[in-house]
Amino acid sequence: MSNVFSCTGTVGRDAEVRYLPSGQAVLNVAVANNVGFGDKQQTVWIRVILWGRRAEGTLKDYLKKGQQVFVSGELTMNEYTTNDGTKKTQLEINATILDLVGKKSDSPQSYQPAPAASAPQRPPVSPHEQHRRDVAAHNAGQNPVYPNGGDAPYDDDIPF
Repeated sequence: MSNVFSCTGTVGRDAEVRYLPSGQAVLNVAVANNVGFGDKQQTVWIRVILWGRRAEGTLKDYLKKGQQVFVSGELTMNEYTTNDGTKKTQLEINATILDLVGKKSDSPQSYQPAPAASAPQRPPVSPHEQHRRDVAAHNAGQNPVYPNGGDAPYDDDIPF
């Protein structure tokens, strides 16, 4: 891909999944990105599109208004004419990467996925809290237990 655009922004409206007559899923979400600063700041709205299997599943449940996201993909600009005859342009990203960033603003409608019935769920632990627990376990002579089942927070080989 020679045309790659990446940005962070805020979801402006809940994601919507539609299906083409061929059965392929298409996820659409509007993302606001602020450019400039001070009194020259402007909000740019970008339509983000995900295709196929990535558009299906539970991602749409997390893409709610107010959620911060990182988007990367091919940028296109479409021109269209409104009903009153004015010409408008719309930016679109055919997304290859769409990641959730940070937390959604506090609201009573925040999505909470249902816990799996087969395995006990542990509450999420911040990296700071995990480190504190690891130090306490080390000082007590115990081996810490990591949530990913490995013997370290990251099972990667560190080259140094």
